[in-house]
Amino acid sequence: MVSKKQGADLAEMAVESEVGDIAAAAGPYDRARALSAFKLGDVTFYWITRLSAISVLLILGGIIISLVIGAWPAMKEYGFQFLFTKRWAPSADPPVLGALGPIYGTLVTSFIAMLIAIPVGLGIAIFLTELCPQWLRRPIGLAIELLAGIPSIIYGMWGFFVLGPFLATTFQPFMINLCANIPVLQDIFAGPPSYLSLFNASLILAIMVLPFITSISVDVFKTVPPVLKEAAYGVGCTTWEVVRSVVIPYTRVGVIGGVMLALGRALGETMAVTFIIGNSFRISSSIFAPGTTISAAIASEFQESDGLHQSSLILLGLLLFVLTFFVLASARLMLARLDAKAGK
Repeated sequence: MVSKKQGADLAEMAVESEVGDIAAAAGPYDRARALSAFKLGDVTFYWITRLSAISVLLILGGIIISLVIGAWPAMKEYGFQFLFTKRWAPSADPPVLGALGPIYGTLVTSFIAMLIAIPVGLGIAIFLTELCPQWLRRPIGLAIELLAGIPSIIYGMWGFFVLGPFLATTFQPFMINLCANIPVLQDIFAGPPSYLSLFNASLILAIMVLPFITSISVDVFKTVPPVLKEAAYGVGCTTWEVVRSVVIPYTRVGVIGGVMLALGRALGETMAVTFIIGNSFRISSSIFAPGTTISAAIASEFQESDGLHQSSLILLGLLLFVLTFFVLASARLMLARLDAKAGK
């Protein structure tokens, strides 16, 4: 094994050798000047890249500090009770503000969206890499890329004018009648139907994060060595068995990374959710009831807020930041453990 110091010495020797070759016909002065120019360029490149990396940390730190400063009045006023208070009444005297409703809506919509998007996205990726005819792969791939490029506000408008009314007149009444006498499910799928609901927002989110899961899964599925799949087919495995026992285990780290990226998008999505979720701070056991998320609450009320109301909205933003951070940190920890197990 070569140590870092030895590697640096070897690199410097290589540079000097290259400079020596370039300036072999020149005099000692020209050779020294050429070597100095090479070193200056290398040092300049090092500091540019280092400052770029440090600037990311400074920007992140600035965002955190700004959020904490803006949220401090609400933190001082409500403390930890802010997390467990359901009522949101900024016009009351004194104002009563709690984050439980937005937190509940954020978690529920993201969970339902991932519950829908993960199997569908993986199914599309498996079809494209294992079963799809060659002539059909390009059109489906372009369609997925187009889904990823559509602005979120277009999803919101489509959900408000098309998807919401369709679900309220077809799917929601069907599920309400189907689960009317089934314990637990009758509360989850309780009426009345509404085109502004947690479920409708979740379905929009699922469509929006689908391209992330599908695209990343397709890319990592293509990295599976063909010899592994051919060996599995050679011993009589079906396509499902090859996918389950070879493709998924080999690419699980990349698949989980794609899922976590999609989850981060679902947690922070704003405009599409604001259009179709109903912006109600009430907590209901029914997914067909209106609700709100942290990002939707901030988007719908921030412009007209001031004082403690505005500080509470900034505190909601800080909570969303912390929630996203923990989700991404958990993903990194999970991937590190998977890498460690694979290394063994």
